[in-house]
Amino acid sequence: MASADRVRPVVETALGGSGFVVEDVAVTPAGKRRVVRVLLDRDLGHDDVVSEPVPPMSLDEVADATRLVGDALDASDALGAQAYTLEVSSPGVGRPLTEPRHFRRNVGRLVAVTTDDGEVTGRLTSADRTAATLEVPATKKTPGRTQTVAYTDVHSAVVQVEFARPDETEES
Repeated sequence: MASADRVRPVVETALGGSGFVVEDVAVTPAGKRRVVRVLLDRDLGHDDVVSEPVPPMSLDEVADATRLVGDALDASDALGAQAYTLEVSSPGVGRPLTEPRHFRRNVGRLVAVTTDDGEVTGRLTSADRTAATLEVPATKKTPGRTQTVAYTDVHSAVVQVEFARPDETEES
């Protein structure tokens, strides 16, 4: 039976130079078939600091990546002769932020970060290879502030879902 360890190199080779990075590959049984799930994200290159929001992957980009991956899997023997269903997508907002590239990808979003000092929630304003900077709003007990958190100090971090994000600038 094919495993993600056999499929991942085929996927990474197929997407080499396409502008995407493979976040995860999973192969699970589904009756007589298997489901191959590939999570992709936009490759941010080697920018030292990201301080502007990164546009999400478009449906056309996902479709192009799906064709590349499907063709490569069909041409390889990584899955054997058993039928499979291919699902290619980008990781959702529920993905924990565990790598510096995850923070860099989510600049502009509201995130909750837990460290030894407790939890802080703020808007991610910039991220580089070693730390993330949050704009923490004022509360009744504390004034608003800018806080930089080193990735080595982060125990967990997640994007907070916002249904009605306040406008960045309002012109009257």
